[in-house]
Amino acid sequence: MLRRKTYNLTIAPRHGSPRPPGPPRNPTVKFQPDHLDGVNTIARHDASGVWVAGQTHRGSVVVPWVGTIQPWPPQRFDALTQAHFDQLLDLQPELVIFGSGARLRFVAAPLIRGLVERSIGFEVMDSAAACRTFNVLVSERRSVVAALLFDPTPA
Repeated sequence: MLRRKTYNLTIAPRHGSPRPPGPPRNPTVKFQPDHLDGVNTIARHDASGVWVAGQTHRGSVVVPWVGTIQPWPPQRFDALTQAHFDQLLDLQPELVIFGSGARLRFVAAPLIRGLVERSIGFEVMDSAAACRTFNVLVSERRSVVAALLFDPTPA
């Protein structure tokens, strides 16, 4: 069975050579695969969920850098509890990216106490930005978890 790979193309000037004005004449080319074997990457997202490894996941989810994508119980931002964030500790990440839904909303400090006590980094952004950031971090082989809230009725 043949497997087609797709790549992102980045063109950069050669190291050590001054960049002439205008487009580069002899650029070096760097190819990066769109899919990384062995790690979860988010291929697509919308207001109701994400697509990871060819599967659609609707509603709030936890996407670890490796392993199984898990449903996440909170369905609304105001339903978040410390127990929801403590659930992420079992995955032993170095960083948690929290996607707060369609708009940026910050989590109260007591809710993430368990993460802070274990020196696990915590970043908050809207869910679309969290998906993009997650993909960048897993491409760097970082142990990151995306906790994505897809609020059906954003306030």
